[in-house]
Amino acid sequence: MRWSFLFLLVLNLFYYVWHQQQAPLHPKETGSLTVYKDAKQNIQLLSESVTQPRRETTASLPGAPEDVCLFLGGFEREEEAREVEQRLLSLDIQSRVQAVDAAAGMDYWVYLAPLASRQASLRQLKELQARKIDSYIITQGDLSNGISLGIFPRSDSAESVLQRLRDAGYEPLMRELPRAHRSFWVRIAPESRRLADDALLGQLSSSFKDLQHQLMPCESVASAR
Repeated sequence: MRWSFLFLLVLNLFYYVWHQQQAPLHPKETGSLTVYKDAKQNIQLLSESVTQPRRETTASLPGAPEDVCLFLGGFEREEEAREVEQRLLSLDIQSRVQAVDAAAGMDYWVYLAPLASRQASLRQLKELQARKIDSYIITQGDLSNGISLGIFPRSDSAESVLQRLRDAGYEPLMRELPRAHRSFWVRIAPESRRLADDALLGQLSSSFKDLQHQLMPCESVASAR
């Protein structure tokens, strides 16, 4: 009986070993070829992954054509600028007249400082006029109630008056005043600039003596009229 049990046990072990050798092998699970290709396509170099900045268009840069206007001038009289403006408007060229004040030298103002009261300044004014010295009361500004003794285009003329008043016992002062020269220009809008071609500029130059034309930033002339 014991031998029979051992025989059966050996037989079962033999069957188990044989069965394991005959069983199909399980393949190792791997991703599909499509997934592999997709992953490969998603691989980028570091330099490629950085977003390249877009180029700014010329129109957004300072000083680009859209920021530059054509100015025609400069006229001593506003009426001449108005004539040019009307001629341009008749050609559907948008434009407007602007006044430009430019530095044109220096004036020299000789004066006496304000006294303690207006009455004291008036007495001093009568005294100066009795001496045949041209003078008048200043009525506004930081020198209100002071006495103006003249504005001179040359410093040597002002110095001469200063010395004369010092010799007379006064204490005059001098202030420099920037002198401005006003001229009138016609500003052509950027969207109309292409219409003001060389032929038109030539016609305007023949009609208006000493007509100048300049390209300048549209906002460089601030005093519109």
